[in-house]
Amino acid sequence: MLTVKYLTKSYDNFKLNDISFSLKEGRITGLIGMNGSGKTTVLKCILGTVPYETGKISIGGLTELQNEQEYKDKIGVVFDSGCFYEELTLEAMTGLIAGAYGSWDERIYSGYIERFGLSRTQQINTLSRGMKMKYSLALALSHHAELLILDEPSGGLDPKTRQFFCGELLAQKENGKTILFSADTISDIDWIWDDILFIHNGTILRECSREVFLMESVKNPPTIEDAMMEIIRRRGK
Repeated sequence: MLTVKYLTKSYDNFKLNDISFSLKEGRITGLIGMNGSGKTTVLKCILGTVPYETGKISIGGLTELQNEQEYKDKIGVVFDSGCFYEELTLEAMTGLIAGAYGSWDERIYSGYIERFGLSRTQQINTLSRGMKMKYSLALALSHHAELLILDEPSGGLDPKTRQFFCGELLAQKENGKTILFSADTISDIDWIWDDILFIHNGTILRECSREVFLMESVKNPPTIEDAMMEIIRRRGK
């Protein structure tokens, strides 16, 4: 579905090193790693918001260079920061965002706004963190995206909202969506992942199912965090 091949991106003190992976259609993949490991840089390269030196990124065989509008229509984005104009109402902000997508569907959007308990006339700066995440998810799901990209969406959410969020993602998976989920805070969220991409210092160390990844853990019961530490420890030898 999503294929990344030989991706490199360099900064003064950091580099993505020949990143390659692919996502399976209709599955949820957790992109994990320490702070500064390269998770957000990978996502930004996929979204086309930062240039990269070498590599190829395609969604369903389509690259951004082939058709930028169609490529972007295939992606729904939920970022931790929200990237909204805080002083605008939801209606005004949605008007700006909807115009960027050729496949925007107002009927679908209206359904999510109602189901998520959002008000079009409410200002964004009055929304709680949980309500902002619901709004961001409603936007991401309203233009027939095939791939959902989420960057730290669950951090700081209360347990009830986190459970709601996980339920929505599982429902989208059942509808055939492919989901890439970046996370620093793993506890209480990793149970929804089918697969895991583990990136460390700009290099993919593991690409496997969640079950296989947990086999790296020496704890009983095994944990994702412990598996990460074990992989890093063994790599350092």
